[in-house]
Amino acid sequence: MSRVAVLIDGGYFIRRLPSVQSRFDARDPQAVCEAVKRLIAAHLDHINKIARATHSRSLLYRAFYYDARPYLDKGHRPISGRGIDYAKSDVAQFHLDLHDALRRTSNMAVRLGEVRRDPDSLWELRPKVLKALLKGRRALDDLTDEDFRPTFRQKAVDMRIGLDIASLTLKRQVDTIVLVAGDADFVPAAKLARREGLKIVLDPLWRDVDAALFEHIDGLYSGFPNPRRGKDDAAEDLHP
Repeated sequence: MSRVAVLIDGGYFIRRLPSVQSRFDARDPQAVCEAVKRLIAAHLDHINKIARATHSRSLLYRAFYYDARPYLDKGHRPISGRGIDYAKSDVAQFHLDLHDALRRTSNMAVRLGEVRRDPDSLWELRPKVLKALLKGRRALDDLTDEDFRPTFRQKAVDMRIGLDIASLTLKRQVDTIVLVAGDADFVPAAKLARREGLKIVLDPLWRDVDAALFEHIDGLYSGFPNPRRGKDDAAEDLHP
């Protein structure tokens, strides 16, 4: 019987979710967890139709959710100098609750990288503010704390995806890997998996992907319905 692993890039998944699930509440970690479960189930059902297994859930080896631990340190705002405790922010609490909910989900592994800040570049102007400055519609003296955003950088998330693909491949633990992601960082690991006989299915959540990526995957399939065709449409292959 075919065995399947589902690997989800958490940051990409959350960014794309409002586009493919119109009723998604970005502030509700339990809602995100349920959306992850629905996505996994849809992929297993699709593969089950091809493999004709007795039960689609019997296909799943394990699902992997990749994200970064929220930034929990303290800092100071760029203009006023007021203190800020990132651990008490809504964003930090959301991710902590989401990771906890996912850990309580059966056959789910949560892989976490780190979030760091460059001490030489703690804040950056929001794009709209920078554009207004360049066009002369704003002056430097008018800037406030709200015109800036903190410069968080995720570390070691893509590396963990690559390592798990390599491990699943070399240990022969699965036959198919479903990768929910949107960039080409996975290509070296995907090449290894395909050379060893595994199938790689990419789910970009209905975002267009570079045509060059098609040579490194075996299928392109969305676990959620096409948002451009209405909420009642079933998920479908993006190409034959």
